[in-house]
Amino acid sequence: MATPRRTEVLIVGSGSAGILAATYLTRYNIPFAILERRHGPLEIGQADGVQCRTVEIYESFGVSEELLREAYHVLEVAFWGTGGEEGGVRRESRAADTMKGLSHMPHVILNQARMNGLMLGVMESGRREGQGIEYSVAVKDVSVDDDKAGDPDAYAVKVVAEREGAEEVWEAKYVLGCDGAHSVVRKSLGYTMIGDTTDTVWGVMDIFPRTTFPDIRRKCTIHSSSGNLLIIPREGGSMVRFYLQLPPGSQPKDVKLADLHASARAIFKPYIMDVTDTDTFWWSAYSIGQRLADHFHAKHRVFLTGDACHTHSPKAGQGMNVSLQDGYNIGWKLGMVLSGQAAPSLLETYVAERSKTASDLIEFDREFARMFSVKEEEEDRGRFSSYFVKSGRYTAGLTARYEDSDITDLRGSQGDKASGVTVGMRFPSAQVVRFCDCKAVQLLRVLQSDGRWRVVVFGGDLARAGSMERLEKLAGSLEAMTKKYTPADSDIDSLIEPILVLSGGFAETEQEQIPQYFWPVTGKYKMRDLHKVYVDDEHYNSGHGHAYERYGVDANSGAVVIVRPDQYVAKVTSIEDGAGIETFFAKFLIERT
Repeated sequence: MATPRRTEVLIVGSGSAGILAATYLTRYNIPFAILERRHGPLEIGQADGVQCRTVEIYESFGVSEELLREAYHVLEVAFWGTGGEEGGVRRESRAADTMKGLSHMPHVILNQARMNGLMLGVMESGRREGQGIEYSVAVKDVSVDDDKAGDPDAYAVKVVAEREGAEEVWEAKYVLGCDGAHSVVRKSLGYTMIGDTTDTVWGVMDIFPRTTFPDIRRKCTIHSSSGNLLIIPREGGSMVRFYLQLPPGSQPKDVKLADLHASARAIFKPYIMDVTDTDTFWWSAYSIGQRLADHFHAKHRVFLTGDACHTHSPKAGQGMNVSLQDGYNIGWKLGMVLSGQAAPSLLETYVAERSKTASDLIEFDREFARMFSVKEEEEDRGRFSSYFVKSGRYTAGLTARYEDSDITDLRGSQGDKASGVTVGMRFPSAQVVRFCDCKAVQLLRVLQSDGRWRVVVFGGDLARAGSMERLEKLAGSLEAMTKKYTPADSDIDSLIEPILVLSGGFAETEQEQIPQYFWPVTGKYKMRDLHKVYVDDEHYNSGHGHAYERYGVDANSGAVVIVRPDQYVAKVTSIEDGAGIETFFAKFLIERT
């Protein structure tokens, strides 16, 4: 047998979760290999819905501009029901697709292959030797050596794979199962998917329709006497995706493309819906099912992600997004552990956080599928549209809340100091003005996915009595703490970055008034970084962001918000609580000697 190949992290599958995890590992310079059974990158993806939260994540990696330029922007949804001419359908109402203020980023539609391609570009641009994807490799078996699992330095996981008919063996410290609903990793561990499948059968097809239907370029739900349908306009201006509920008794294996065409024509009456085989780009049929893996990890050395541990119906557009966020979550945590910044116990939070997220997803999908499939009677008209609008925060990807842990301090937080921020949830965005160059920016955009923790300090107005002294004392405390955990040869902001947001007085504030901890000497040229100080004030061209109001911070007392590398809020406390901030970081960071 050939000598086993070794890597720190072995990722099985190059889907959304695998690519996101790998991209974050490049930020930490951690060796990894992705084994992909396909012969090259994904060319045609089936997923296409991109949550607001996912666009925020792509923004944090610097590729949101490309995503937004290419995507279809979902700005409105129309609800159609019965009661039209000739017993056909009619529009009942329209509504904004995403509630105002949820995110500074929109809900968009872009093919999964292109989504993966954008992130592959980020991964490749930061890739070092010992990092990369190996195609045409099929994983056959995964096992954990129980005797080695307790040693954090051991290559405790063995992976057997096949390349061009020849067997090869890998050894890794950690393995990520990102290999889809038929996961070999999950099956090798003996884990099963628990759940059920309904009798309801749906068809999906991407088509180029010739139609008189007026809302063909809007996202629409249609409840008709001939069945139910969801319209998702695709990028490019011509293609449209239909999700169609098929008649009772249908079996996915027996469904023909002609059946989908016939159902669509019947549902759209009295409007013309002309589509032929040559107009259909892709199609499939499936039964609705919701399943959850009985385990998400093995000895905290193998972790399941995405469809390998949760499957559901595609209509709510959650699959690619939740999978991607699984990889995002485990990626930075593996990076911190393998770079010596945090103890291996940090990885336990992946299981706690993402298994709950997956469970919530299954429950949401079950109710969403049920509501969509119900035929509305006259007295219930509008019930689905109301439910759809209310569920907008969930479908935008903004309801996940992580519970109390070493890296999410719910119990130790002073939530009233920033009432617009929720500990355990993603840090919301607001416009602020960058002090060094008067540029209006979204504060969330500042929190890039580069592996750093952020201490966001709302310092108030420096002209007010006591504000300067309070801020200087906090700066001294933060600087002393940061030095304990940062390698001596690294920049002071390389692990914990300070972000200062002042209130008002932009024109009256001078750089020299600000404690130097918030504009440290960094980088190759040892220059002062002036990009960490922001002001909540009126901008010359972009108006006022009212950030303090949005975050629920009293400018007289200020606040401190600790934000994790994945943009989730870890702790909210007062400016005077330097000791509490140090206690928080001491729970998981490894002190440098």
